[in-house]
Amino acid sequence: MSKVAKSETPLRTTFRIRLNGETVSIATVGQAYRFLTEYSKIEWMEFRSLYGDALGLLERAADDAMLTVQATDAVRALFVASKLL
Repeated sequence: MSKVAKSETPLRTTFRIRLNGETVSIATVGQAYRFLTEYSKIEWMEFRSLYGDALGLLERAADDAMLTVQATDAVRALFVASKLL
């Protein structure tokens, strides 16, 4: 498992997403990164630019907690566009 996927750096908010009838909570950089990478990239193809931005910022936030605001905003933008939020 990658360093980013193991990151416990908290995001600025906790996302609660309803998926397959269950609520999934995403509160850390690692949880968000795992959520985005567990699904096939094909599923995110429609949102390719937002997906790439979110992953890049999550990777950077795992190394520098000062970037969690930008990472949170990028994840939020992807979730809103994909109608998960």
